[in-house]
Amino acid sequence: MKTIIGKTGSMVITAGIWMLLLQACRPETPRQAETAAPEYYVAAYVWPSCHDGELNRLIWPDGTGEWEVIRKGSKRFDGHAQPRQPLWGYEMDNDPRVAEKWIDAAADHGINVFIYDWYWYNEAPFLEDALNSGFLKAENRSRMQFCLMWANHDVYRSFFNVHRYGGESSMLWDAHVDWKSYKALVERVISRYFKQPNYFKIDGKPVFSIFDTDKLLESFGGSLEETCRALDYFREEVKKAGFPGLHIQWNQPWGAMMSNDRATQFSGRIDSMGFNSTTMYNMGGFNKDYLAYGANAFRILERMDSVLNVPVFPCVSIGWDDTPRFPDKDADKIVHYNNTPTSFAMLLLKAKAYADRHPEQPKLIVVNSWNEWVEGGYLLPDMLNGFGYLEAVKDVFVDGKYDAVPSSARREFPGH
Repeated sequence: MKTIIGKTGSMVITAGIWMLLLQACRPETPRQAETAAPEYYVAAYVWPSCHDGELNRLIWPDGTGEWEVIRKGSKRFDGHAQPRQPLWGYEMDNDPRVAEKWIDAAADHGINVFIYDWYWYNEAPFLEDALNSGFLKAENRSRMQFCLMWANHDVYRSFFNVHRYGGESSMLWDAHVDWKSYKALVERVISRYFKQPNYFKIDGKPVFSIFDTDKLLESFGGSLEETCRALDYFREEVKKAGFPGLHIQWNQPWGAMMSNDRATQFSGRIDSMGFNSTTMYNMGGFNKDYLAYGANAFRILERMDSVLNVPVFPCVSIGWDDTPRFPDKDADKIVHYNNTPTSFAMLLLKAKAYADRHPEQPKLIVVNSWNEWVEGGYLLPDMLNGFGYLEAVKDVFVDGKYDAVPSSARREFPGH
């Protein structure tokens, strides 16, 4: 073996040992830093609607996706912040350069997982190009993990573009799947996404969230037994692909305080179908006052935590204002009091404290959302608050700005 001799001739070190010493002293490489597991997973939903496409034109014909509707938002009352104006302009979400900007902004401020809304209609995907052509082609994609939330809800013409369809409430796409379509869906998700090196996993298992479990049951004739068979098929296919299993997450579109009977039914359904965790797409307990909205949401969270046998991951919403889709809504149907970056940061702090009180489960906090411009909930910078909401995440999860706040204070909610 080649040796290296020191200047004095008194030190003899083998080349192999020398290399080990060099590696021990060498600073951690960026790649090593990126793959280290974070203490907190802060995951933001991505609504991938702002790009052109053949199917997109059936809803948004001007070629800019849902920006067409967002730009038409109008004030309903004094102080109503419409239309929403993105600081970076009306960028296409399937552009890899845009995705790179998103990834850097998210990662720099403490967001480390994107949850992409994912659609499947008539045996084919919908709104998938933001993920395929945008995020997955971004040169810095290794900075961010991602997973899918199967948004298996029906699409009605008037819901996504009232300006084109008016009150026409006929269905454009039905979210039901049959076995043939379901098997194609499973194969696509595993081969195209789960095998990506930055797909988000818990205990090595790819995380797959399902938005509407009632629709899933309807797809298999309303039979719990047949639906469980479908989920078991998914699990087995995932194992065949080399993973230790599948982490299936029950997603509650909206939460509400459950009666004892409803809580028992809910818990039993999750257990019998083998779901691994649950979270929400939006905070529950809607209120036009953001502070009351947040207080209600955390009461619901604690209630869910007390009745379920699986982890419940907290969701913190930024707000709610879907008047671009529903121009006739009045002020009582949207969040428009006290919804500030600081109020949002306080709810994140409570979500962080909740995660800290549950060391037996991953410290996952879900945010609605990264870019729900049409619903008034987005972390991306705009002309009203600038980078305020991103800075709120950074204050809580990166800089520890509020770490001195007593844990007892983080557990109390207004009105308790």
